[in-house]
Amino acid sequence: MIYFGFIPKCLFVFSSWDSKLTEFLFAFHICVPCNRLSKAHVLVCGLNGTTTEFCKNIVLAGVGSLSLMDDHMVTEDDLNANFLIPPDESIYGGRSLAEVCCESLKDFNPMVRVSVEKGDPSLIDGEFLDKFDIIVVSGASLKTNLFINENCRKRSKRIAFYAIDCKDSCGEIFVDLQKHSYVQKKPAGETEQQELTYPSLQVHDLGLE
Repeated sequence: MIYFGFIPKCLFVFSSWDSKLTEFLFAFHICVPCNRLSKAHVLVCGLNGTTTEFCKNIVLAGVGSLSLMDDHMVTEDDLNANFLIPPDESIYGGRSLAEVCCESLKDFNPMVRVSVEKGDPSLIDGEFLDKFDIIVVSGASLKTNLFINENCRKRSKRIAFYAIDCKDSCGEIFVDLQKHSYVQKKPAGETEQQELTYPSLQVHDLGLE
């Protein structure tokens, strides 16, 4: 399993499906420790093999709420990359990916509220984002990712932003937690408060750091 990443710049590039998913989930839990997961409200835009696995894992772990946004109609091709879609056209026919995946995810943990948000991610406004603590965008254009990331940073509360994309056996992840504080344990046993400052996607993409 070979992969490389740049933690300060929040960009990871992977050479296998397992490694990119592992790093994606690891990066998510940096932002939301287990004792806070039950209070986190997550929006996932774009449902594919990686994000459906991610959604399943956080629902099983007891996330506060999960909202899905993907208005694309389910096709036969989606069955090969999305285990949340039942192989029965009478169930998925004429329905969106978000609607079908939402029903399947509810079965994994009835205690978690899973819902559908209709709309285009490229048109998300700031007030809509205030409902969430974490935004995960997959398969969107750079313009859409820049737009959402910028709006996350404009809100009064901190909203974590993740942009992921997969091409064949490779994938990439961008993470913007804005400012993240954590406690580092020293060899002697003492602890020290640390803080990481994350660049925006625009700053990272343009190399302006």
